[in-house]
Amino acid sequence: MLGSLTIFAMVLYVLLCSLGITANGFIVVVLGREYVRCHRLSPCDMILISLGASRFCLQGVGMMHNFYYFLHHLQYSKGPARQYFGIYWDFLNTATFWFATWLSVLFCVKIANFTHPIFLWLKWRVKGLVPWFLLFSLLISFIITMLFFAGNNVLYQAFLYGTFLRNITLFGFTRKIEFHYFFPLKLISLSIPSSLFVVSMVLLITSLQRHFWKMQHNANSAQDPRIQAHTRALKLLVSFLLLYGLSFMSFVIDAAFSGFGSIWYWPWQIVIYLCTSVHPFFFILGNSQLAGALMKLLLLPKTFWKDKETSSPT
Repeated sequence: MLGSLTIFAMVLYVLLCSLGITANGFIVVVLGREYVRCHRLSPCDMILISLGASRFCLQGVGMMHNFYYFLHHLQYSKGPARQYFGIYWDFLNTATFWFATWLSVLFCVKIANFTHPIFLWLKWRVKGLVPWFLLFSLLISFIITMLFFAGNNVLYQAFLYGTFLRNITLFGFTRKIEFHYFFPLKLISLSIPSSLFVVSMVLLITSLQRHFWKMQHNANSAQDPRIQAHTRALKLLVSFLLLYGLSFMSFVIDAAFSGFGSIWYWPWQIVIYLCTSVHPFFFILGNSQLAGALMKLLLLPKTFWKDKETSSPT
């Protein structure tokens, strides 16, 4: 019998992921339509559509995985389901982290004002480097996925043939592999893009803050539109940094302490998928093209009824 907390958390998780899937799908559709129309995308839009597609698929696979794991935990632990879900989830999760990292690097290079030669070189070359960044993300995600698959395959083969070390139980063997193999692998694979992300965000926030202070000092009023625009930009970047940090910490903690009790399983999944569900809305509201498309979509029912009333006979 499921408790009230578990049912509430499950419903909240489904609603959160449904909103995230809708928002990420909206980003992919709008930018995909733009590519079909113009046959080109800006470097920022290239990363945004890649990030939106990976998050869309990640949340879909994540929902199927979580419900299968929760409802069929024994079959999941002892059958091949862990390998099948792991192939897609590990690849999409790693790619999502790298895409978000390249987006922060692009923001930093295009917006921040530094005079270091390497920074200036990147500023001039970043447009041509973005496709290579995305290709590198897919390649490194594939390599990481194969490493995770090898570990999952060891667990499956150990259960299948009963080959445990020193006659320890399946649970003990699983915990040993998770702590000595999966946890270091996940920590390393996520720490590298996360470090690049944090460095880029800190540099960008520092640059914008310096410019903000200069504008504040020279401006006659705090209501100056430029100051308000920089304030909104700083808030958006800080929220991006906090959500990304929360996502990183949740995945690391989940890898270190896997197997939360059933009462805390769904609340913890809410924490894990919070960034991928909430952050797309920041992108939509902060991007003029996406915000305009959303406004047209929201006004569509009103326009439809207005046209219907106009065309109806008096």
